Amino acid sequence: MSAPTTPHRASGLTWSVLRLHRTALYAWGAALLTAAAVLTWMHVIGPDARAAVGNCGSPGAVAADCARLQAATVDEIHTHGLDLAAIGVTYLLYPVAAWAAAALIGRELESGTAQLAWTQSVTPVRWLAAKLAVPAVLLAAGTTLAVLLGVWARRDEDGSLIGGWFNTNVFISTGPVAVAYALAGLALGALAGLALRRALPAAGAAVAAAFVLHSVLDQFRMSLWPAVTVTGQAARHLPSGALALAHGAEPSADGRSGLWATYQPESHFWPLQLVESGLLLAVAGLATAAAFALLRRRTP
Repeated sequence: MSAPTTPHRASGLTWSVLRLHRTALYAWGAALLTAAAVLTWMHVIGPDARAAVGNCGSPGAVAADCARLQAATVDEIHTHGLDLAAIGVTYLLYPVAAWAAAALIGRELESGTAQLAWTQSVTPVRWLAAKLAVPAVLLAAGTTLAVLLGVWARRDEDGSLIGGWFNTNVFISTGPVAVAYALAGLALGALAGLALRRALPAAGAAVAAAFVLHSVLDQFRMSLWPAVTVTGQAARHLPSGALALAHGAEPSADGRSGLWATYQPESHFWPLQLVESGLLLAVAGLATAAAFALLRRRTP
């Protein structure tokens, strides 16, 4: 007789999670709306910013011919707007980890709310599954939207306005790796909350774990996919948009120095994105599995 009521219970548990964390939901919705408005505006003023760079940034341009003050203002607003949006997406990992550790898991265990729910026909496993699944769907959908809007706003932009594809904020905020970071933050926060069972210590531990993860991947990002090495004249003139990793000169057989350079071309953006996303999802999966294992060990 219990099987027919399972979908209803699952639906009720989902709505319970949404109601309990409606403040965070409103904040997430407001953040997305703000990001959408900013990025839409950046897309609208993009042509003016590009024109400013093209007219006033070219060699020999006369200041009186390009309305310097107005052009500089548009350029600055455009660049800073894109930067702020990119920063918000790039460092989403930290507030997600802190919220998951403190409010989503830690506070309910500390106050006894979770234990009360477990006595009312909701098993601990189903409770944790709902706690993770609902925000995971919202985070994935919202972050994907923010990334797509960011890519749209940056389309056909001058590199001097938006930064190179390899810059940390640009790289993370314009690809699927942003979603993977958000999900990793959620899983790390949940694990910290279950391990410490207190809101503030769990939030601190989750943010620390997120910082280590972010820093390690940021340091080794360009090593996640084989770089290209060229010699001779090709080492002097790397392709447009390439990130030079190393360069030097080695004596050749005839005694002359041979130039060499190692770089990541812009075409490696997607391989690097996919490898880093895979690593982050692996971290999220391991943290989630550890959270469920810890929950089972601590509950009857």
